[in-house]
Amino acid sequence: MRTYDLLIGNQWVPSQNGQYFESRNPANGEVLAKLASATADDVRAACAAARKAFPAWRDMDPNDRAEILLRVSQGITRREREFAEMESRDAGKPIAETMGFDIRFSAYAFEYFAGISREVHGEVIPVKNGLKRGLFDFTTYEPYGVVAVISPFNYPLHLLTRSLAPALAAGNTCVCKASSMTPITTAMLGEVFLEAGMPEGVVNIISGAGSVCGEALARDEDVDVIAFTGSEAVGRRLMELSAQSPVIKKTILELGGKGPVIVEPDCNMDSAVQCLVLGLCSNQGQVCCATTRLYLHEDIYDVFLEKLSRAVSALKLGDPMDPATEMGTLISPKQRETVHRYVQTALNNGARLVCGGAPYEEGDCKNGSFYLPTILDHIQQDDPCVQEEIFGPVLCVQRYRDIEEAIRLANDTKFGLGANIFTSDYRTAYFAAQKINAGSVWVNMPNGSQMNCPFGGNKNSGIGREYGLAGLKEYLRIKNNMWNMRTGIFSYYD
Repeated sequence: MRTYDLLIGNQWVPSQNGQYFESRNPANGEVLAKLASATADDVRAACAAARKAFPAWRDMDPNDRAEILLRVSQGITRREREFAEMESRDAGKPIAETMGFDIRFSAYAFEYFAGISREVHGEVIPVKNGLKRGLFDFTTYEPYGVVAVISPFNYPLHLLTRSLAPALAAGNTCVCKASSMTPITTAMLGEVFLEAGMPEGVVNIISGAGSVCGEALARDEDVDVIAFTGSEAVGRRLMELSAQSPVIKKTILELGGKGPVIVEPDCNMDSAVQCLVLGLCSNQGQVCCATTRLYLHEDIYDVFLEKLSRAVSALKLGDPMDPATEMGTLISPKQRETVHRYVQTALNNGARLVCGGAPYEEGDCKNGSFYLPTILDHIQQDDPCVQEEIFGPVLCVQRYRDIEEAIRLANDTKFGLGANIFTSDYRTAYFAAQKINAGSVWVNMPNGSQMNCPFGGNKNSGIGREYGLAGLKEYLRIKNNMWNMRTGIFSYYD
C-alpha cells in the first residue's frame, strides 16, 4: 500500500497536521493507499508556490511549455496500464472503460493543448478613421495567473486533465485538488510531472476534505480562477466564496445534468437502443451527461421499451478488473442508498418498475455497492427521479405525441448539459437541436466528448466550456491595445 504526501513546490511534503486518510476500493473495501489530509495552511502554501512560479512559466516560450506538456502526455502513456488499473480499483469502474477511454483521453489532453496553444493569436481591429488618425488597435491573450482545479470522483484523471492541460498550456500555474473518494491517480500524475521536468511550483497537488481544501482555494487571494466539476450545490458555494475573496475570481463550472433523449418513430431502433444502454450505464450512470430521461413517441413506445429492457437486463455486473464486466460498482454505500431512495420514491408515487430497481449482491458483487440498471415508466414529469440528478443507472421513460411536446418535456428541468435525438429525418433533428436548451446535442449517437469540440452546460449545469479552442480561451483573458502611431498630441475629437 502506497502513501502519498502533498506535492508543493516540486517537493512531496506531509500535511502540517500530519494526518492521512485512506482511499478504498468501492468494489470490495480494500485499502488502496493513504494520502495526506491537507489543512488550510497547506492550501495556502500550495497557492503561494503557484504564484511564485507564475511569472517564469508565463514568460516561457510557448514552444518550450508545449514540449514539457508533451513529455507529460508521454509519461501517462508509458504508465497507461498502471493508471487504468488504479483508476478502476479506486473508482469501481470497469477496466475496459479506464483502458479504452479515461487514461488515453487524459494523455491526449496534454498532447492536444500543447499543440493548439501555439495557435492562439490576437487580431487587428480597424477603428474609425484609424489610418487617417494614425491609430493602431490590436488584441492579445494573457494567462490569468493561478488556476485552482477541483475535480470530481467519477473521472478522477480525465476531468482533472481536461482543465489542467489547457490552463498550463495557456501559461497559468495550478493547484489541483483531487476528490477525496478517488485521489490516487491524481497523486500519481504528480510523479509524471516531476519526471517530465515541470518547473518548481507550476503544478501543485493537494488531497483532503473538500470542505477544507475547496473553501480555502476559493478564499485564497493568490487564486485567480476556479475550475470546478461537481455538484450544483458545491458550485454555488464556490461562486459565493470566490466573490467574497479579496480579488473576485473567474469561475468555470461544469455541474449537474439530467440528459433527455428524444426517440422518433423513424429512428434506427437497434442503434438507438445500443446508444441508450451506453448512455445509461457507462460508469454506472455516474456521469453528468448520462441519459436519464427517455421520451418515446407513442407509436413505438411498447416495442422500443421491450427491446431496451432486454438489452439493459442482459448487462454483466461484476468485478471492475474483469475485462468482461460491463458495469462496476457505485462509488459508495451512501450513493447506492441515495439511488435506491429515488427509485422507491418514484414507485411510491405511482411509477412502474420495468427492470432493475434493487441493489445487486451476487457473486463478486456481494461486498461492493452494485446496483441493477433500472428503468421506470408511468412516471410523472414532476417526480424527483425526473427532475433531480440521481448519479446512478436509472432511466425514466415517458411517451409523447409530437416533437413539440417532446421538446417541451426535454426543457422542463433546471439543467441543460446534454441531450440526444434519434431520428432519420434531419429536418426534425435540426429543429429539435435548436430548440433544446443544452450545451451539447447528439443526433443518432450516444453522449460523448471530443477533445477539439467545446463542452459545457446551460442553466444550472454550469458556466464556461471545456475542450477545444473555446476551452483553452477560458484560461486566457483578452487585452485590447490601442496605439497612437503619430508623435503629435492625440485627440478623440479629430
